Amino acid sequence: MAFMLWSNDLVTGIQSIDEQHQWLVNTTNQLHDEINNPQPDNRKIGSILESLIEYTFNHFIVEEDMFQRFEYPQSKSHIEEHNKFAATAALLLSKYESGESVNNEALDFLKEWLKHHIMKVDMAYVPFLKEKGIN
Repeated sequence: MAFMLWSNDLVTGIQSIDEQHQWLVNTTNQLHDEINNPQPDNRKIGSILESLIEYTFNHFIVEEDMFQRFEYPQSKSHIEEHNKFAATAALLLSKYESGESVNNEALDFLKEWLKHHIMKVDMAYVPFLKEKGIN
């Protein structure tokens, strides 16, 4: 069973965003599987973690570009959420690169942050962007 299940609760109805969110969920599951492997490969963990963080940052850019193009009124607070995650993710990667292991506590953080961000923070912009013709 997957660490983080994709469900209808995570579907925004905006295809490009949903595809990106699915990638993030799937990659979080890959990271979980490797960390909990009886013989985890630290290089593979690092590679998955780096790609997860890089993809997340690119996803933020996509969202923030839409906010700017359509003048989303709550963009400032949404971007602040992105910046907080970016700081935490950078710290996690820095710790990994200095030799600390990535553990289930870090995974729980990623899972809970993703769920909260998609289900609460991202869902808040969905009606606004759909009104602007984004699907």
